Amino acid sequence: MHKVGVIGERDSVLGFKAVGFDVYPVISREEASERLKELAENGYAVIYITEQFAAMIPEDVERFRFSRFPAIIPIPGSQGSLGIGMSSVKKSVEKAVGADILFNE
Repeated sequence: MHKVGVIGERDSVLGFKAVGFDVYPVISREEASERLKELAENGYAVIYITEQFAAMIPEDVERFRFSRFPAIIPIPGSQGSLGIGMSSVKKSVEKAVGADILFNE
């Protein structure tokens, strides 16, 4: 069975423990970066990271963008969404389809 981890602010990630995910509260950019690398090296298939911390370590998140594992998925934190997750989905759809079909007004 593949492991799922969640990295972010304590208030944002503790609820994921109830569904069986491994939860890693962090408080600094350095700690988030180290934890992401550690989880990737230890066979996690999916790593959710709050958008606030994903924005702090974009180079670390980008390094795994084209890897099969782990899938790094930004999620809104306790402070709300920064739009990073939706932006990533939009870019992926544009690349696959060749046009912006999600936000085309």
